[in-house]
Order: sequence, then C-alpha cells, then structure tokens
Amino acid sequence: MVVILKENPDKAQLRGLMTWLESKGVSVHTTVGARQTILGLVGDTSALDIDLISALDIVEAVRRVQEPYKNANRKFHPADSVVEVGGVKIGGGSAVNIAGPGAVESEEQICALAQILKDCGADILMGPAFKSRTSPYSFQGLGKDGLRYLSSAKRLTGLPTASEITDLSQLGLFDDVDLIVVGSRNMRNYELLKALGQTERPILLKRGVSATYEELLMSAEYIMAGGNPNVILCERGIRTFEPYTAYTFDVSAIPVLKQLSHLPVVADPSIAAGKYSLVEPLSLSAAAAGADGIITFVHQDPAHALCDGPLSVKPERFREAAKKLSSLRSAISGEKDLSERT
Repeated sequence: MVVILKENPDKAQLRGLMTWLESKGVSVHTTVGARQTILGLVGDTSALDIDLISALDIVEAVRRVQEPYKNANRKFHPADSVVEVGGVKIGGGSAVNIAGPGAVESEEQICALAQILKDCGADILMGPAFKSRTSPYSFQGLGKDGLRYLSSAKRLTGLPTASEITDLSQLGLFDDVDLIVVGSRNMRNYELLKALGQTERPILLKRGVSATYEELLMSAEYIMAGGNPNVILCERGIRTFEPYTAYTFDVSAIPVLKQLSHLPVVADPSIAAGKYSLVEPLSLSAAAAGADGIITFVHQDPAHALCDGPLSVKPERFREAAKKLSSLRSAISGEKDLSERT
C-alpha cells in the first residue's frame, strides 16, 4: 500500500499516522520528494481501512500495490534512484562505462589494463577474482589474490572497482571492492541476497538466464528488504532457442524495468553476445533504450585470455565504442557530446 501525503504535511499528524501504522504491524518506508512525501507500507495491509486513512487531513491519496515487490517498485519511489559507487553516480540518466577483463589474471595485467581503460573513458574497473564456470576444469579465478591485485589497480588509477561474489563465505574479502556483483547464477541465492541486504554496499544484480522481470525485481527486493537500498539491476541476456549468440540480449528489459522500478539499470552486452564483434552494436542499442551504464569486457590480448577471450574487445576498440556511446547519448539528450568535455 502507498500513502501519498499532501504538500508540507503537519509533522505532529505525520508522526501520529506513522506510529499508528507501525502499531498495526506494518513497516513504513518514507520517500521525500520535492513536492510530495510518500509512505510505503510493507507487511499485511489487508486489515487497514483505506477510507479511514484517506480521510486524514495530511493524506492526498491511498493506493494498494498489487505487485509483490514493494521497495523496488516505482509506485513507492517515483523518482529515479541514484546509487553512488566510489564517487561515480549510476542512475537518473547517468552514462557510466564499466570495463575490465573477464578475470584478473595477474597484478601486472590488471594494473596495466586499468591505466589504459581510464585513458579510454572507463568510469569503473571490473575485475572478477572469483569465476562461476560451467566446467569444473575451467579457470575459476585467482580468488583472494585477484582481489588484492584489483586493489592495487584501484590505488594506481583511482578508478572505483567492481567484482563478482560467488559465495557468502567470500563477503569478508570484498571490503575494498566498491561494487559487489551478483552474477546470474546467484540471482536466486536468497541467503546471499539476505546477507548483502544487511550491508550498505552497492550491489549490481544480474538477471538470471531464464528469469522474468518480476523474478529479477523480487531478488532485488530480498536485498532491499534487509535495509540496503543501493541496488543496480543488470540485463545480461536470456536463454532462447537461438544458438548463434551466447544468449539473446533482451533490450526491451531496460525500458520495462525502468517503468516498473526506480532502480538504475545497466546492460552487459558482452556476456549476451559471446562474440566481440557484436558488443558495440548491442551497447549502442542498450544506450538508446535508456541504460544507465554499459559493461564491456576488455583485454589486451583476447586470444590468450584465461577466460572470456572471444567476447572481449581490445582497448582501442573500446575507446572507439566509448566515443560512439557518448555521441549517441548526447544526441538523445540534446546535450553537448560528453567526449568533447574530456
């Protein structure tokens, strides 16, 4: 249920209303906008008298929310949420470039690449240290050492970092990671999501390969219900009957999720494409659809990458794609080309 208050509500009446609602066993989440204050009621609201609440002087309207996700619902929070990652803001019309290799391979590799990516226009450095692989014989990442090397790259360049967590036991190792990534395989790892909800860390939540929009939002709800509002949604492709690409990139997910939720939405076309030649056109389509950020896999020598080489672009190709993305975003927004400001 959502209670929309009139402009500048009486503070004493507001406190009284919130106290009464909480006495009914309902959690109250307050969103204060420029002109309106919205109370989001979470819990069993079936016994609440809508007519009684609507009759209060400070109440503009009362609406029931049918969707099972509450905190992530745009009805609870009409304005776009903005999540800050190491000083970089994602959401509200942002245009963030997240880039890095499929995995951290060595300290020398990630530090050298980080410097190149910063010069190419990357805002956040992606550096997976733990890898969830289909085959147990594939490279699984460097683990704790990989995170240590990623921290070295962060100190060297000043870029905020992002890395994927694959198990709850790893959480204590991510203290120096600015953005914790929950991969598609863990979208339904509810114990992990609950634990991440107990932190205040920014979380990037990837859509599962067969998950619906509502299922993705319900996974985000697990994190937010624990008290952590800093969630970013990610479309990374879904499994269909088409074998030419690794997954089918669902560009419609971007505007749909933005209609349903106030959370930022980014896209990972590299994983969806599975082929480096398709990354740029899919990135442009995601930006045109309104994505708040693009994730791009970049490697200095893709042919010899320990993982994800076929879908990784070389730095010079990333630089050119970043320029095109900037021009496209500028054309859509009507602003001066962002690339001209750097």
